[in-house]
Amino acid sequence: MQIALTGTPGTGKTTISRLLPYRIVGINDLVNEGLCLGMDPERGCLEADMNGIDDHLGELDTADILILDSHFSHFFAKKAIVLRLNPQELRKRLESRGYNEKKIRENLEAEALDIVLAEAVENCYQVDEIDTTGKTPEQVAGLIIRVIKGEIRFTPGQVDWLEDFLDSGWILE
Repeated sequence: MQIALTGTPGTGKTTISRLLPYRIVGINDLVNEGLCLGMDPERGCLEADMNGIDDHLGELDTADILILDSHFSHFFAKKAIVLRLNPQELRKRLESRGYNEKKIRENLEAEALDIVLAEAVENCYQVDEIDTTGKTPEQVAGLIIRVIKGEIRFTPGQVDWLEDFLDSGWILE
């Protein structure tokens, strides 16, 4: 079974995936290792070969749970766990990574507008949404394990940053 661990960049996917007792496939690693179509000149990043990634994942043994780690892994799985993070905290993480202001703003807007969540809901038959704000990676990993075991669910729509985005303007600070 392939399960997408997805969310806006900076929400904790890779850190948390390292704590999970499952096999992890880093989709971004696949892109960096050659499953790309080249460089996107406007955004300055590699453009993923979606068909190539899909073919590669189709060749993997999925008898056990396989976690797909990426901000676009929900395009390759039927189940998704979307990690969310308060955009004020997300800004700090993206700044610490050295993202430029344009890239920070693009990701903050994506988080405020639920872009990854909406894509996951559109592409997957089961989606759980976990707010990672104020939680340790270990706490979030524990919640994910419980979701995978079917012990708990976090239905989409529980997290909403849009009102803050529209009212306070913090995203532009």
